[in-house]
Amino acid sequence: MICIEMNGNRKEIEDDVSIAQLLEQSEISSRFCAVELNLEIVPKDEYGSRRLVSGDKLEVVTLVGGG
Repeated sequence: MICIEMNGNRKEIEDDVSIAQLLEQSEISSRFCAVELNLEIVPKDEYGSRRLVSGDKLEVVTLVGGG
C-alpha cells in the first residue's frame, strides 16, 4: 500500500496503480475530468500509463452541467 493525497484528503491505495485505475476505483469518469499530479496537468492520453507513487498529490476536477 502507498499513501497519496487526492483533493486534499489522504488516501491509501495499492502499489502500481495508474491514474486511470484510481479514477475508475473512485467512480469518476475520465471523460469529464481533469487531473493535476504534483502541480502538473496530466494529458488524458497518459492516464493509463502514469503510475502513482507514495507522496503524490492529485487534484481531480470534474465537469458539472447546469445553467
